[in-house]
This record gives sequence, structure tokens and C-alpha cells, in this order.
Amino acid sequence: MAYSTLWQKNMAKIFVKEIELRLVKIHNEDYICITDMLTAKDGQFFVSDWMRNRNTLEFLGIWEMVNNPTFNCGEFAIVKMKSGLNNFKLSVKEYSSKFNGIGIVSQSGRYGGTYAHKDIALEFAMWISPEFKVYLIQEFQRLKKLEEKEISWSVKRELAKVNYHIHTQAIKDHLVPQLLSKEQINAIYANEADVLNVALFGLTASEWRRKNPHLEGNLRDHASMNELICLSNLENINSMLIQDKILQPSRIEKLNQLAITQMTILQNLKNNKFFNRTE
Repeated sequence: MAYSTLWQKNMAKIFVKEIELRLVKIHNEDYICITDMLTAKDGQFFVSDWMRNRNTLEFLGIWEMVNNPTFNCGEFAIVKMKSGLNNFKLSVKEYSSKFNGIGIVSQSGRYGGTYAHKDIALEFAMWISPEFKVYLIQEFQRLKKLEEKEISWSVKRELAKVNYHIHTQAIKDHLVPQLLSKEQINAIYANEADVLNVALFGLTASEWRRKNPHLEGNLRDHASMNELICLSNLENINSMLIQDKILQPSRIEKLNQLAITQMTILQNLKNNKFFNRTE
């Protein structure tokens, strides 16, 4: 199975007892580099040593039967019977090719190593030591919480972008007269964007840049999650106010009042730990 073209993009790292472990996503599943774990085990050991163990093969066979509909159970059963013999040996490549196993994969090259599905990697960690397994579980859970937080942030950021397009379409349909130059149209768009900036943040985009010359991006790139949620709501409301032909001064006043109310509510909810599951 060729994963090398995707691995660099999908790779993450965690540290367990000061040992760096690489993780990759394969078909949206987490795989952990078990060859990285070997440095935590005393003596010279290889993944193939672990795979010689009958208990290991029992576990791998059951895992594959539950998770892999194309697993070659018959061929695996024949090979498993030889486990425990002095001359028995099974490599990861043989495991993949003979049985069509997907739980363990081997990758050569720069990002090379043997990677196992998280379920199997935790079993392998027990072979390293019970202590190592406990710390691996803690670090893996910590990584998952960070990923969930990033996904939550990304979803809200994308929602703000979608609402921004709805907002600019409302400007185009109701505020931009015909036959204006591109410069004039852009000026109107910028002006309307600053309606929201002033209502929520209390300053325009250019004012923010002058106050923060050392920061990259724009004012909204540095907004908090609560501010992005509020901004998303204000964009929808401003679109409706524009369609109702409410003049800009009145809209700014209404939007500012709404921003104060919504940010107060959101902050109170956060203080009450309402968002603890996603932040």
C-alpha cells in the first residue's frame, strides 16, 4: 500500500517519556509509528519479535476480522499455527501481502518506519511496558482534544467566511449603484466591512493595522472564538438591515448594541463552562 505521497501532509508528533512518536492519518484513521517506540524498550528488539508472539497474532487476527472485510482469514490461520516455533518469523510486509492486513503498514524513505492503527499501537505499547502504554494514552488523548479544538475553530472561521459572502452579495444587490468603477465598488465594500468592525471591535481595519504593525493578517484573523461567533451573527443581521434599506448610521448603532448584548451572553456562557467541550 503506497501512502508516502500523503504522509508528510498528514504527519503529527507526540512525545511519550521524552521519546518522539510520529503519527499519520491513513484513510482518516490514526496510525502511530511503533518503530519509534522501540527506543523505550531495553535491549535490541524489532517489531518482528513482537509479531512472533502467539498472543500478538491472536489479537491482530481478531482486529482484522472486525475491521477489515478483505482480510485473508484462512491463510492467516495456517501461519498462526506455526507461531511459537523457534524458526517462526513474520514481517510486516508479509503480513500486508499474504493476509491483506491493514492494521500495520511499513513505509520506507524519509518518513519510514512501521506504523500501526492506534488500537494495535496501544497493544504494542503494553509490550514496551505498562507505564509506557499509560503515558501514550494520555498524550494521544491530549492530541485528540487539540485537534477537536482546531476543528471547532476552523468550522466557525469558515462559517464567518460564508456569511461574509452573503453580506457582500447584499451590499452588491442593494447598495452598489450601476456603472461604478471597481475602485468605487471596493470602497463601498471596505466601508461596509468596517461597519461590522466598528460595531464589534470599536475600530476600523486600517486603525487596527496602525495599532498592530507587528502582527500578520488582519483584525479578524486575531479575533477570539466568541468574537467570530458574534461577527457571523452580525453579518447576517446587517444583510437583512441592508435589504430593508436601513441607513448606515442607524445600522451601526443597532449592530453595536447587538454586539454588546451577544458578547456579554457569550462571555457569561464561557464563564459558566458551557463551551468546555469544544474549547
